[in-house]
Amino acid sequence: MIEDILTDADDRMKKAVDALRRELVSIRTGRATPGLVDHLLVDYHGTLVPLNQLANITTPEARLILIQPWDRSSALTIEKAILKSDLGLNPNNDGQFIRLVLPQITEERRKDLVKVVHKKVEEGRVALRNVRRDSVEHLKKLEKEKHVSSDDVHRTQEKLQKHTDKYMVELDRVGEIKEAELMEV
Repeated sequence: MIEDILTDADDRMKKAVDALRRELVSIRTGRATPGLVDHLLVDYHGTLVPLNQLANITTPEARLILIQPWDRSSALTIEKAILKSDLGLNPNNDGQFIRLVLPQITEERRKDLVKVVHKKVEEGRVALRNVRRDSVEHLKKLEKEKHVSSDDVHRTQEKLQKHTDKYMVELDRVGEIKEAELMEV
């Protein structure tokens, strides 16, 4: 029972770190990556479909994203989805390719993006704390029902804290890497 709680907590904490990584990929650093537009949902024949399922997305240059729709008739809807997104990019559609040129990011915008990164990292920390709290509540419930001893609960809480600390450090490291990417000129 206790090992199940620890395993579940560990899995949920890993997922929180992975979720942070996915969110930070979508923050623009001035360098073109397919991850900036992969997640965009495009209305394709009445169904919202991720862009990476409708087109080939490449970065032939450091500041250019090239989108090649597999169905050329979807190019206009892809262009509309990009314009609606919060990316702030203007697509250039020539009928065969959609080109997204990333402008240079100003120092002020970089600082704003760093603040967004800090906010996302803090949201990750809250998620880790929630996982720890849920696990501790589950342990205390088991103790109350006399399924585990108070010594086992105490030892498990210490293990949970060690797991939490380990993943907090991981969150901080992910955030610091993204911050360094953003501040790189």
